[in-house]
Amino acid sequence: MRTTVGIIGAGPAGLLLARLLHNAGIDSVVLESRDRAYVEHRQRAGILEQGTVDVLRAAGAGERMDREGLRHDGIELRFARTRHRVDFPALTGGRSVMVYAQTEICKDLIALRLEEGGPLLFGAEALAVEGAEGDRPRVPFRYGGREDVLECDYVVGCDGFWGVARKAVPAALSRVFERTYPFAWLGVLADVPPSHDELVYARHDRGFALLSMRPPVTRRHPSEEVAALPIKSFVSRLYLQVPAGTDAQEWGDAEIWDELARRFETADDWTLSRGPITQKSVTPMRSFVHEPMRHGRLFLAGDAAHIVPPTGAKGLNLAVGDVVTFARALTHERRTGSAELLDAYSATCLRRIWQAERFSYDMTAMLHRAPDATGFDDRLQLARLRRIASGRAAETDLAEAYTGFSLD
Repeated sequence: MRTTVGIIGAGPAGLLLARLLHNAGIDSVVLESRDRAYVEHRQRAGILEQGTVDVLRAAGAGERMDREGLRHDGIELRFARTRHRVDFPALTGGRSVMVYAQTEICKDLIALRLEEGGPLLFGAEALAVEGAEGDRPRVPFRYGGREDVLECDYVVGCDGFWGVARKAVPAALSRVFERTYPFAWLGVLADVPPSHDELVYARHDRGFALLSMRPPVTRRHPSEEVAALPIKSFVSRLYLQVPAGTDAQEWGDAEIWDELARRFETADDWTLSRGPITQKSVTPMRSFVHEPMRHGRLFLAGDAAHIVPPTGAKGLNLAVGDVVTFARALTHERRTGSAELLDAYSATCLRRIWQAERFSYDMTAMLHRAPDATGFDDRLQLARLRRIASGRAAETDLAEAYTGFSLD
């Protein structure tokens, strides 16, 4: 099998890259080791920066997002039983974010690829990346019970932290920067309308908590008499800081709701709405960057090259930035004959990535309580939060970073 760009991984990064290349008239093949159902239902990030929203619209993949996604113009910070809203448009010249789950982005891009694009192979396991230093890199893969080879001009590894792409970069050329955190997030999905219309980030002496949501899902009414009438099913997404290594099943539903209520407590009459919990999971917290993000004709994108703690809502958006950078660089090379932008790919992406790593780390350090935290540490956290709540410069820095660093 032969193509211009071999894309390993059909998450949002790989699928969006395939779409961008298709729109630019560049052929590609996407290899995905999992089946379609897994890709379309794996629950992951759901906060899209302004730049990500703009890219999806420009790529022709934003119609359902604009119809069903939830535009958010701010977040709320809670600490010491007080509430402070950060107004994004007022601080950033009109920018906002969109709540639209990664699973829905994948569904939209898969549908477009199958309707308008080139090959998308589910159940195709990439085994390695070979010959990245030459002009014709190869990706051996297993598909339908037999082995085959994808020959390319370029390979883009969008196959996540555990994928094969990063392993093709020689160890002698690799530099890894990472930090692991002594806590994790216990996340739950609950069939209950959100208790607030925007995300709430809470700092508490017992640990961090986050109130989020998913766009409402339209379902048929269970009663036969009104079966023809669709109903909106609201879903809340909530998180608790827990010790690293926690088993989600150790937490009972009532215990989770009680702990959330403690950490979100305010001095006014706000209350937390409770409902059936349908899913529990634990997300470990880590920061990771691999440099460089290019080796020969192999380019790394998304989690294959970097991971951020989810506090800053940056992971998916950084992956989008990577593939936009690659697509622009390759389009430039095809149009002008100059490889200047391709050669600058790693440095260009890393400037944005390190700013996102910095922001995600700052948010994590400001809102989470470390196991060995002292009273001094607690006072510093509160001082940082009060600085944001009372100082426009600090508040603007948060709003600009949260809504997204420029893709240009």
